[in-house]
Amino acid sequence: MFTGIVAALGRITKLTPLGGADAGLRLTIAAPDLGLDDVALGDSIAIQGACMTVVEKGADTFAIDISRESLSKTVGLDAPGEVNLEKAVSLSTKLGGHLVTGHVDGLGEVLRFAPVDESHELVVLAPRELAKFLAYKGSVTVNGVSLTVNRVTDVEGENAGAEFSINLIPLTVAVTTLKHLKPGSKVNLEIDLIARYVERMLAAK
Repeated sequence: MFTGIVAALGRITKLTPLGGADAGLRLTIAAPDLGLDDVALGDSIAIQGACMTVVEKGADTFAIDISRESLSKTVGLDAPGEVNLEKAVSLSTKLGGHLVTGHVDGLGEVLRFAPVDESHELVVLAPRELAKFLAYKGSVTVNGVSLTVNRVTDVEGENAGAEFSINLIPLTVAVTTLKHLKPGSKVNLEIDLIARYVERMLAAK
């Protein structure tokens, strides 16, 4: 489990194929600011919001194996570049964001990312299957960052789903990879865990 509070920025520095064309990749990630002293092989680290298992560790680097299936369901994990990092929580961890599993539910598309006064407005189109889980003042995870929804508008037609708006304070923009977003960017989305269980309870017969 995670909280959606990014602990450090890392960088994917190497991608090693694990086999043939249908195999996954081993990602080597430089993480000098994450603090890896308490990280062991088999521990979980969220990378761009996706929970991954540490399979190798150096002084300030670690490696994870990601399957082709996971690569097809996420963005930002198939090329060198900056990534959001968060170690798994313990029972003594402050819950500064919300309960996050690190399981990406779908991909959203950035419609707008622009300054508004001292902050930034981020507007994302979520796919139809996730639309019902988004609510005003509810929580959503975007590329591993716990955020509060300020507005939701259902969209019909070819691009059916839900547009949701988020206000990003300067600190959030500065210390996460969200600063690299632009219209058309794809983002990893995880809906709120509580909303997931409520939907299941209401649908059960």
